[in-house]
Amino acid sequence: MKYGNPTQTRRRIRSIACVAALAGSAPLAAFADFVRPPAVPPGIVVSADHKAFLKAHALGTQNYICLPSESGFAWTFFGPQATLFSRNDQQVATHFLSPNPEEDGEPRATWQHSRDSSTVWAKILRPSDDPAFVAPGAIPWLLLKRMGSQDGPTGGNKLTPTTYIQRINTSGGVEPATGCSESSDVGKKALVPYEADYVFYYKPAEIRY
Repeated sequence: MKYGNPTQTRRRIRSIACVAALAGSAPLAAFADFVRPPAVPPGIVVSADHKAFLKAHALGTQNYICLPSESGFAWTFFGPQATLFSRNDQQVATHFLSPNPEEDGEPRATWQHSRDSSTVWAKILRPSDDPAFVAPGAIPWLLLKRMGSQDGPTGGNKLTPTTYIQRINTSGGVEPATGCSESSDVGKKALVPYEADYVFYYKPAEIRY
């Protein structure tokens, strides 16, 4: 997993912070200090009045379907399917595409907390293919903005305060180069493995404890 090389002490502290995000009821401020904003291309930086509170590593697929296009046929993205894990391999959330109830069902990238089922929907604000950051053959890094959020069925709200999400440290996930060139290919699906880190931000000024 792509987390750099912090000291053992710092790694242990941050692992505790991720567990707190899963199981505890402490305010965001109790563990947000342990998540440092990552170095990212200028175009996907989150403003300083927002604070990172959760970083998790995703394993899954970027999913494509072959459809007719203006130029003939093309692979068309139809959503991710991934599981997010903390540093100590605890499942944090699932990631997929689903209708956003705050936008009359508009399909949006979705993250649902694995413990309390709180959910956040987001749209892409800006991608980055900056070669100083993005590995060759990897999907872009992204800055996404919350478009909706919802507490879990028992009032859980671990992800509800999310304002922005960054997708960083990507590997794989790019659409296939072949396999979608003829009418007989229409309807074929390609589930392309990928990995990424997701960093979740909130705005402290908007939180009331």
